[in-house]
Amino acid sequence: MNSIILVVYGISLALFGLALLWFLVPAFYGLPSKPTRLGRIRKALKLAGLKAGETLYDLGAGDGRVLFIAAREFGAKAVGIEVAPVQLLYVWLKILLGGQRERVQVRWGNFYRADLSHADVVFIYATLHELMKVAPHLQKMMRAGTRLVSIAADVPEWEPSLFDEENLIFVYEMPPREGSLTTYLIKQAG
Repeated sequence: MNSIILVVYGISLALFGLALLWFLVPAFYGLPSKPTRLGRIRKALKLAGLKAGETLYDLGAGDGRVLFIAAREFGAKAVGIEVAPVQLLYVWLKILLGGQRERVQVRWGNFYRADLSHADVVFIYATLHELMKVAPHLQKMMRAGTRLVSIAADVPEWEPSLFDEENLIFVYEMPPREGSLTTYLIKQAG
């Protein structure tokens, strides 16, 4: 009886540790702990004009929902960059079990150092602080014509190419135009 209690206790402790890591590692990097709603992801990818055969990079892939929607519904190749080991393992298992190895990949790493030169669309859901920190890297690593989709936060010095006010989705085309959301809205109003 004692061994059963120890096993249950051990499993409970391991699950608690995994759950804690699920939230703490992204929080350490300043990323939102709440995943993006599926409908919002679809709208963002549609607004960005993601097409079949293009390559999407998801910076901070989390549970992989952006990757799988991009691959299944848009026909894109999807690559996730994830620093949190629990999320990485979870997405990797979903890829293996879901038969998506040809179109979905996940890589362990810090997206501040990620090579984004093969991306057609880059998706990010980050705080304003983190987005401003990563913006110089994005501008340097993304080739001309690549679209950046940001959920909930905009890059203050860049003018978006497209903006969905209802869902707070910002799309930028590289190289970014100088300006801001305000300059975009003034142009749209005039």
